[in-house]
Amino acid sequence: MSRETIRADLCIIGAGAAGLVTAAGAAMLGRKVVLFEAGEMGGDCLNYGCVPSKAILSAAHAAHSVRSAAKLGVKAGEPQIDFAAVMDHVRKAIADIEPNDSQERFEGLGVRVIREWARFTSADTVESDSFCVKAKRFVIASGTRARIPSIPGLDTLPYLTNETIWQLDALPAHLFILGAGPIGCELGQAFARLGSNVTIVEAGTALGAFEPEHVAVLREALAADGVRLIEETGVERFSGEAGAITAHLAGGESINASHVLVAAGREPVTDTLGLEAAGIEADARGIVCDDKLRTANRRVYAAGDIAGKGALTHLAGWHGSVILRNLYYGVPTKQSSNPIPGCVYTSPGLAQIGLTETKAREAHGDKVSVVSWPFADNDRAIAEGDTAGGVKLVLGKGGKLLGVHVAGARSDDIAALAAITMAKGGTVRDLTSPVLAYPTRGEAIKRAAGKHFEPVVFGPFAKAWAGLLSALH
Repeated sequence: MSRETIRADLCIIGAGAAGLVTAAGAAMLGRKVVLFEAGEMGGDCLNYGCVPSKAILSAAHAAHSVRSAAKLGVKAGEPQIDFAAVMDHVRKAIADIEPNDSQERFEGLGVRVIREWARFTSADTVESDSFCVKAKRFVIASGTRARIPSIPGLDTLPYLTNETIWQLDALPAHLFILGAGPIGCELGQAFARLGSNVTIVEAGTALGAFEPEHVAVLREALAADGVRLIEETGVERFSGEAGAITAHLAGGESINASHVLVAAGREPVTDTLGLEAAGIEADARGIVCDDKLRTANRRVYAAGDIAGKGALTHLAGWHGSVILRNLYYGVPTKQSSNPIPGCVYTSPGLAQIGLTETKAREAHGDKVSVVSWPFADNDRAIAEGDTAGGVKLVLGKGGKLLGVHVAGARSDDIAALAAITMAKGGTVRDLTSPVLAYPTRGEAIKRAAGKHFEPVVFGPFAKAWAGLLSALH
């Protein structure tokens, strides 16, 4: 079969966040860009991840607000859930955002978009069924997919993943979720609030990358929503059929469910890329690359989830920026040069940037200090009747911000204050400087920072100094 040959400045495989940011930037700089995407434009985030999950969480939050309105003096009763309409809302959210990631938009920017599977056939060549592309530089942004564990019986069942769950047209009677990471916890709470019975089973600890005391706050909220969370327990096997599935747990308990959602982590998509032909290495995390995202083949970069640096959409977008800076602006940039926030969009939500207290003490020992401020002492939280959680700052020598952690309503927005400060290399002192509007939840992060300085600002020396100044005036 003959293929059209294209010579380009940049060839990108994958039209998720990393690929699209890189493609748009390079094209706007006048580079000749070829972008391969065999699946959906926008990748996992738009079609199966961030957008649909936040849309269904919004519907679930609305249902919860109706149920809990009585505590504020508003009696509304039990909400009526129209699951088909909820899913219409989810699909509309995708459709409304889709034009920004569309083939038409990128072709309008000058990008050659090819909707075919692509693979390396040599160090400087990528081919698909119809095209052969030779380029100066390449970016692999092929992303990850749901990891399906080898549990006996699972492969015989019509299990769901984050990709297929959006095809449901009826609310599951009992949703069994395998895995208590961000996906499992977010969708578990959402479906419980919409009326499903939900069981989440986790072989380890739920949300193990987050601060344990903040996870405990979420654990209580999940229980209040009717979610049964079983931790430190594996699934030995599955049995049954569609609509009547049984999960057999280690220890002997069996749980009957109508649906199974597999949310047991992610794995890199590398098997179709022809990496060996290009001299590129990969491992269980993804494509092996350095801190500037360059692989063993100096022509080729990895970006987004496939780079093995983390699976976050905003991190993928940052990777695109890092590559553009290094290739086309002559600004040497490392992907680790910016702190990256991680969020769980449950209620209460979790957000963190940097090191947990445990990780910080492992790295810095007794130089680490910790200061916290609860939302129970935040006027806005009290006024809203939602005081769960709080702010925790993990500090190093000289007040360096090693980690900022938030649990509670709008935790993602509150953590943004810390992200700006940490990106500029700021310290805990910098969090005390801004004047924040009252009453806001963001005040909690300033109050936590201020608490760190109380022993000095209101200590014996400060009192003596204040007394002297008072006498002089």
